[in-house]
Amino acid sequence: MEAADTLTAEFNLRDFLHMLTKRTADLVGAAAVGMLLADEHDELQFMAASQDNAMWLELFQLQSQEGPCLEAFRSGHPVVNADLPAAGGRWPLFAPRAVAAGFQSVHAFPLRVRREVIGALNVFGTVVGADFDDADVPIVQALADVAAIGLLQQRALLREQTLTDQLQHALESRVIIEQAKGVIIRAYDVSPDEAFTLLRTYSRRNSRRIADLALAIVTDPANIPDLTRP
Repeated sequence: MEAADTLTAEFNLRDFLHMLTKRTADLVGAAAVGMLLADEHDELQFMAASQDNAMWLELFQLQSQEGPCLEAFRSGHPVVNADLPAAGGRWPLFAPRAVAAGFQSVHAFPLRVRREVIGALNVFGTVVGADFDDADVPIVQALADVAAIGLLQQRALLREQTLTDQLQHALESRVIIEQAKGVIIRAYDVSPDEAFTLLRTYSRRNSRRIADLALAIVTDPANIPDLTRP
């Protein structure tokens, strides 16, 4: 399944989400599909749409802070078969804008895993009233749920990679510092603890990162700075 692409090294988030909106529109015969995704501050951002008119409506939802996607995201429950011409009381700004764009109905499905909601999928129709039957709703919600699982997996992989990179950098810095201590021990005839103290004191006094100073010493031991200079 294409959702499995979220587990590959070549994964591209925007391409994946655009593919999902297109596949959803084709599957249920929707006029257009759009998607909003929450950022690290839990604020919704536009991510993808099957057509430009859906993109502008998604952006308008964010600007006006009302609409089916926001409702589904906040409640964690789908919005199904909303009659746009009659939804002026529910969404006084969004509903007339959506009708003017050529849509008559709208549905919104939360991207959720258990209780965690990370976005919402908007499905627009051109038929007034109940253009979704009982079989459509679980299909689209299942697509949204699969997408949410894939996206959360991707986020976890990115966090894990970031942590791994940070640990690797810390280990490499530690090795460089130990090598620099060896150079200082030979140059000043001091103990390992005294060598580190000289290194740390000099780095603070000269506003240099201790790892950068250590790397400079290891790279060119012949030009080791005078670590005792005040």
